[in-house]
Amino acid sequence: MPDMEKQKADIEQLLAEGQVIQLKPRGTSMYPMFVEGRDEAVIAPLKKIIQADGSLRLRRGDVVLYRREDGILVLHRICRCAREGYYLVGDHQSVEEGPIRDDQIRGILTGFIRRGNYCSVRHPVYLLAVRIWLILLPVRPKITRALYRIKRSISEEK
Repeated sequence: MPDMEKQKADIEQLLAEGQVIQLKPRGTSMYPMFVEGRDEAVIAPLKKIIQADGSLRLRRGDVVLYRREDGILVLHRICRCAREGYYLVGDHQSVEEGPIRDDQIRGILTGFIRRGNYCSVRHPVYLLAVRIWLILLPVRPKITRALYRIKRSISEEK
């Protein structure tokens, strides 16, 4: 088994055993929430959010670790809950993915570590930022382009 596949299996096994894990997200899909190489995600097993009927108790704004049909483990935010499943999107994206079924979800983000400091996803500032970011979902591409232009013009001036 290749090293990356073993790591994925280990992550899923630890969560299935009820352990909380820390991992360093890779890629840019969850930027600015996570910066690759800097931040760590604290992921809890699903046991804490399973309801009496066996279904998950997830809400818009929750960040979940799930396995896509193609086998990739992904950490994205729920932007919409529907009867057929959850629709997710990365914080640096604007296209929804879904529906994602309960059986694809492996864990839920409970906090993150940035520069050695832990922040809970229950912190009021975090919750406010999530609400605003989800409201801005339809205009995120415009915001991203504007920020890119500003950043590029600042670097060109130097």
